Amino acid sequence: MFVPQRLALRQREGIYDAARKVFTIVGVTSLPGSFIVNAPFGRFAPQSESLTVNGRLGWVLMELWSPLGFIYTIYHSPLSNKAAKLSMPQMILIGCFLIHYLNRGFISPARAPSRSRMHVFMPLTGLFLNTTNGGLLGSYISSPLAHQYLQPENTFTSLQFYIGMFLWAVGFLGNFWADEILTDIRRKGVLRGKEGKISNGTEYYGIPNGFLYRWISFPNYLCEWVEMFGWALAAAPVPRLADVEWLLTPSGIYSMVLTTPPSKFAPTLTPPWIFLLVELCIMIPRAYKGHQWYKQKFGDAFPKERRAVIPYIF
Repeated sequence: MFVPQRLALRQREGIYDAARKVFTIVGVTSLPGSFIVNAPFGRFAPQSESLTVNGRLGWVLMELWSPLGFIYTIYHSPLSNKAAKLSMPQMILIGCFLIHYLNRGFISPARAPSRSRMHVFMPLTGLFLNTTNGGLLGSYISSPLAHQYLQPENTFTSLQFYIGMFLWAVGFLGNFWADEILTDIRRKGVLRGKEGKISNGTEYYGIPNGFLYRWISFPNYLCEWVEMFGWALAAAPVPRLADVEWLLTPSGIYSMVLTTPPSKFAPTLTPPWIFLLVELCIMIPRAYKGHQWYKQKFGDAFPKERRAVIPYIF
């Protein structure tokens, strides 16, 4: 029985490592293309209604798969430690992740007074990316590795866990606040008409002010990165430098993509850190292009000192 069980475990680990590698590579390699091609939703929504869906419905369908995959794999992943009860730190982190997606995927679109139509490409892409991401995170958080790392006697005496949870809370509240400012612009646009606003379908845009908008165009993105950095810091050990330095050179990326087997792919780059990395690769170009859109649409009225997503830098 020992040999078949061992082989089955290796097969399950192989699937997990292959998913880690594919999801990371897809996210990283999308970075340069995202500076060229606009994601077809929001301010870049298609002008034609062909192959589009309602903006609210499309957003929910795009985001829904991550929490579903996360919950499912916590209890049904081949890697989950079914013999062990989830520890309190594991339950806290699970709760934080679900709160994030409850706000992002359901509360945020429900509170928005208007949303532009969305190309069907976005929900279909979300089906693949978010299911994979949620599945990886659920597999990790319920795995023997996480169960051992997140024992209360280790975690509740670790400064890293408390710093991570603090950053998660600050990022979550900041993200909510930044979104509320944008929602208020759209709410006033609906009530008062289009005067002084830019309309894209049914969604209204103005120049946001207050909070971090004093310095950057996308504090909601920055705060989400802080939030997910904190979650990763609390949930998993920091990756070794050797497991992330390949990202810095084309030859390193080439080697990881074509010559490194999944079983040897960045062993300490666990799903919480992969999630943060892929978010950065997808959202940095979106912030840059959105910032350029603001400057183009509002011209001299747009604050010249404002940066895209990092104060004074970018």
